[in-house]
Amino acid sequence: MNKRTILIIEDEQPIVDILKFNLENAGYRTITALDGITGLEKALNESPDLILLDVMLPGIDGHEVCRRVREKSNVAIIMLTAREEELDKVLGLELGADDYITKPFSIRELLARVKANLRRITELEIAALTKTEEKKNPDTLTFGDLSINISRYEVKKNNEIVDITLREFELLKFLVNQPNTIFSRETLMENVWGYEYYGDVRTVDVTIRRLREKIEDDPRMPKYIITKRGVGYYFSVS
Repeated sequence: MNKRTILIIEDEQPIVDILKFNLENAGYRTITALDGITGLEKALNESPDLILLDVMLPGIDGHEVCRRVREKSNVAIIMLTAREEELDKVLGLELGADDYITKPFSIRELLARVKANLRRITELEIAALTKTEEKKNPDTLTFGDLSINISRYEVKKNNEIVDITLREFELLKFLVNQPNTIFSRETLMENVWGYEYYGDVRTVDVTIRRLREKIEDDPRMPKYIITKRGVGYYFSVS
């Protein structure tokens, strides 16, 4: 398989150099951009497998880059931010980022998150090439007006395709495959995001909210993805 390509959009050259060195040393191909306008252009034209996206950028900021990329692509996006404010972290996730990591970060942690996000892409490609998963699960699972095609990574509501990111699909699939089972946020982080729990589970909450906005008739009164207060979430099948 060809090397995975990672686009680094970061305006601090020393950070770019460190990321580029360590990612290439880990076997990845890298593309770089030092501002938001150039980064957006490369994100849309050079088809990277994953984007490391800084929030504070000249030209246009990382949040706007994320929003525009999401209008065209479901590429994996990890936000890089020096900010500690909860609002900044949540905004990136609301705009469609798959994950975020706060500076200063360890290279080991960053590489773990990159690997975990890219692993999901590999799983999707394998599912597209083989039908082994269909032997374990029906090709399409149907719940009322909601249908989920496991092998095609496709979700429909009222027979209309739902625009869903890979991370959102993986979370939905995990819950659907074990219906009426309550999972803590930490468990979902480990099984869906694919790395050990790092201490901030807001990522799960925001992704759940985005999913509800796409598959529920009324996200404020969900019938599929239910919150068990103080415990976690589950997919309800009566």
